[in-house]
Amino acid sequence: MAWTRTLVAVPSVNPSLEPGGDGEGPAADLITPYLRSWGFIVDRSEPEPGRVNLVARRGKGSPVLGLCGHLDTVGVATMSISPFLPEVRGGRLFGRGSADMKSGLASILAAAAAVARDGGPHHGTLVLAFTADEEHASLGLRHLLDTGFTADAVIVTEPTSLALTPANKGFLWATVRARGRASHGSRPDVGRDAIRQMGRVLAALDVDDLGLRSGDAAHPLLGPESLHAGTIRGGEAPSIYPEHCLLELEFRLLPDTEPAAILRRLTGLLERVEAEHPGVSLHLDPGMQRPGAELSAEAALVRLLGEALEDEGLPARVEGMTAWVESSWFMEAGIPSLCFGPGSIGDAHTADESVPLVEVRQAASVLERLARRVLDAGAVLKAPS
Repeated sequence: MAWTRTLVAVPSVNPSLEPGGDGEGPAADLITPYLRSWGFIVDRSEPEPGRVNLVARRGKGSPVLGLCGHLDTVGVATMSISPFLPEVRGGRLFGRGSADMKSGLASILAAAAAVARDGGPHHGTLVLAFTADEEHASLGLRHLLDTGFTADAVIVTEPTSLALTPANKGFLWATVRARGRASHGSRPDVGRDAIRQMGRVLAALDVDDLGLRSGDAAHPLLGPESLHAGTIRGGEAPSIYPEHCLLELEFRLLPDTEPAAILRRLTGLLERVEAEHPGVSLHLDPGMQRPGAELSAEAALVRLLGEALEDEGLPARVEGMTAWVESSWFMEAGIPSLCFGPGSIGDAHTADESVPLVEVRQAASVLERLARRVLDAGAVLKAPS
């Protein structure tokens, strides 16, 4: 699809992830005149200087269907292919952002152009949200929601291989700091080994699951919760007792797990390790956290998108998204939301990122069908409160 190729060729690397990244501005500049030519009213904003959101609206009144995608990509330093020279091989388009998520943006734009071409009459509003900084801290979507963005339902076109994904995991980052006492390696009577104490923390975590759910308690779409050690740093030299050690943990959590409860259990575990091995202090710093979310299988958006898939001759597969996605924040704001888009999350961020072009075309057709069902037939998207 031409839109995917065009968007991949425009660098939009998140500058918070890779110094010198172009950010969202060039991609926003590219699509704005097209949106206006299709009759959309376009609002451009900057949640931070140089970071760009676009919101485009066409129509008026209810129902309001939102289609959302992020403009930024991760960096390119580890890529094995030319990141911004899109190439088609074997029915796949290769380049940075092809899967995550320039193809999702292309599907939105193709569907929007098709709906605009027929001119109406439409009953309701189609709103397109193109966000900044999803790959880092989601400054863009947070800004939109904080400044009043709303809709009756939103589809986020993250790569799902054309599956309906109404549920996703959340995450919690936490940093554990161990403080010992530095000394010469020949003076165990003086030194306190912070790295060794952190090893005891890791061993304790292997024994205590902190209430994370697995086995029969796992989610039918998302599977079990998980914990892993992301980084560990400490020490200066083999001949010195290390005074400091830092461990960064990541928890992947189910939609109804409270991060605060996990932090309380982790604090208790650290206190037990300190009590059993005196001499080294442990400190916990909570980090970034994002909520999981789950949209009911009975929600109108699930049903309508399923019908659009079937009308296109595609299976209405329902799966879970193990990654955090911005649909979570729409859900937290009371806006029914799910993910649906071309490409696989397994191809995102890879050294040779690519997307099957047939899925881009199919996603665009499904989104067009859904938009027509909502705007032409006035399908109800949101249950009355």
